[in-house]
Amino acid sequence: QVQLVESGGGLVQPGGSLRLSCAASGSIRSINAMAWYRQVPGKQRELVASTTSGGRTNYADSAKGRFTISRDNAKNTVYLQMNSLKSEDTAVYYCNLDLWVVGGTHYRTYWGQGTQVTVSS
Repeated sequence: QVQLVESGGGLVQPGGSLRLSCAASGSIRSINAMAWYRQVPGKQRELVASTTSGGRTNYADSAKGRFTISRDNAKNTVYLQMNSLKSEDTAVYYCNLDLWVVGGTHYRTYWGQGTQVTVSS
């Protein structure tokens, strides 16, 4: 079994910062891509940032210059540092990991439970 635990969400004022974490635990053989998505009510879930196993990163235009995705492979953890937050960043943020579990035959996608980020004065 694999478990993804997210943390770091909360209420922050515009211009503030938050750091999200997503730690995977369980019988993990390997992790490939890691990513953060977000979703607001009534809209589709959208990609915020992603990183490959080699460290290559990709950002949504809305996140470029403000957000930084990073990973600690030893801890099976992905982070999202969010700076200069705006009200439009308010959403539920989900981590997304491509995992190969022990005994498995290929990578599968796993989702975190989501963490609420609210940017408001």
